[in-house]
Parts: sequence; C-alpha cells; structure tokens
Amino acid sequence: MGTELKNKVVITAALTGAVTKKELNEAIPLTPHDIAEDAYACWKAGASVVHLHMRDEDGNGTMDRERFAETIRLLRAHEDCDVVICATSSGVTTYRANEDERMEHFKTIPEIELGSYDAGSMNFGGAFLFDNNPQFLDKLGKTYLENNVKPEIEIFDMGMLSNVEYHLKQGTLVGPQYYQLVLGVTGGMKATVENLVYLYNHLPAGSVWSAFGIGTGHMPIMYATLALGGNIRVGLEDNVYYSKGVKATNVMLVERAVKAVEVFGKEVATSSEAREILGLKQLER
Repeated sequence: MGTELKNKVVITAALTGAVTKKELNEAIPLTPHDIAEDAYACWKAGASVVHLHMRDEDGNGTMDRERFAETIRLLRAHEDCDVVICATSSGVTTYRANEDERMEHFKTIPEIELGSYDAGSMNFGGAFLFDNNPQFLDKLGKTYLENNVKPEIEIFDMGMLSNVEYHLKQGTLVGPQYYQLVLGVTGGMKATVENLVYLYNHLPAGSVWSAFGIGTGHMPIMYATLALGGNIRVGLEDNVYYSKGVKATNVMLVERAVKAVEVFGKEVATSSEAREILGLKQLER
C-alpha cells in the first residue's frame, strides 16, 4: 500500500443483515431493488464498500443466488457507481442454509469482490449455532481462491485468529489478509475498547483491518478504531439507532462515519482507493 493511502479510511456499509426485523426500523431494505438503491445512496454518501445480505419475500434471511444476482445487477446499472461489492457466506436463514447454498453465489456471480469468512463456530446471540467448521472453512477458502474473491475474515473472538493461522498453513487462505473485527455479539467478545485493542495487538504485523461494534458499542468502537488506524463499518445490520430513541438510516450512519473520519484528520477512501488498500483488482466497466 502506497504512502499516499496511509491516511485513507475504508468505510463499509452493512445494509440489512439477516435477522433484524423491519419492525425495529422501517428503513431496513429487504428487496433487491431497495438494497441496491440503499447501496448506491451509501456509496454517494461516502461508503467505498457495501456488505450484502439478502432477504426473502417474508423479510427473513436467505442465501438465494438469484436475489444476490438481481441486487448486484441493479446496483451496477448505476454506471457512475464503482462501489466494492462484498457478499455474506453466513447462511443465516430461518432453516440454516447448507454449505453449497452458502457458496453458490461466489461461484456464479463474478461481480462479487469480497466474501465474508467467519473464522470459527459460535453460539450466536444466544439463538443458534453459527456453524463454521474446519471442513467448511477449507471449502470456502478454496471457493474464494478459485473465483478471485478476497476473504473478509470476520473475527468474533481471540480463538478465531488461531483458526486463521491454521487455514493459512493448510493453504486454503493465502497472501495478506483483510480482517473485520466484530464486537458485541452475544457468544463473542463484548464491544469494549479493551477487547478491540487486545485483538488489534494480536493481528499479524501490517494487517489491513476494520472493526465495528454492535448496538450501543457502535460509537466507542468506531472512534477507537480510527484512533488505532483501522477502517470502519457502519449500517443497519449492526445498529438500528442513530442515537437514543432516534432510528437511523444507512445513509445517516455513513454520513456520520464520514464526519468522524474527517474530524480525526483522515480522509475517506474512494472505492478505487479501497481496492488498492484491500488488494483487489480495479473495476473494469
């Protein structure tokens, strides 16, 4: 990464997630059209990456390949928009998607540039087992390598960093990695600055990384991440409130992140700069 990029911050907008109900915030986009339009609006507001989940007709999480394809088609129909496209592999649906369903869109939609790689299993939110067993992570890593998708390695607790080391040795993860530190999910590490610093101190030297806190942990983790030199993620997947009693929109959260970056004396990365920072190929239109 060139010296001119050292002061740049990548803002990721995580638009909808798989589990947060529309009743909690009516601004959560659910259809391919609404997700694509929200993604475009967030890019215009300053987000250089969008993190995509899909919802079905009832508003529940789905890994439907056709919904990913339609959302991405609609988003790329905005010819001025070069936002980096990141898609989930989580499989969080009402019935728990199987491993093939969790990977199909990466094999068939070449516009996807980043894919989430949740680096271990956990009891997620006290609600279900988030199954990311070693065999699945091997297959997911190979799928990403075969389809030119860069893993966005999501770390929910310290043990997941050792899982990453294991898969690097196995060769199913290669090269410089991009880490997304996820704090505040029940079953993982709490969203405290102390925990953020602990994870940061155990990342491989020179790592490109980002972080976010769930719910009330959103603001402290965002500011601490900027202070530590990391990139940031915001959006309704992680936090439905702008402030106490005030519901957010994705654009509101991106606009506040842009202001925070500027207050820290840094600059918001464009999508082209984000690709360089993350080690991605530049977009060809």
